[in-house]
Amino acid sequence: MSELKIGDAINTTCPWSGDPIKEDSLTLYNGAVVGFCNPGCRDKFEKAINHFEAALQRRSHESV
Repeated sequence: MSELKIGDAINTTCPWSGDPIKEDSLTLYNGAVVGFCNPGCRDKFEKAINHFEAALQRRSHESV
């Protein structure tokens, strides 16, 4: 995977804290670079996304 760049981020402030985003706290979500103020906020976001995606997968398998 190529290095994520802060200039490519779709946001300038952290969605959790409202603080400015930092270069070491970027992630890729639905093809877009999303920034956070620190790695902890980024990891909290990734954990939440993984939780909801897993729940959606379980739901779609149960409805088959």
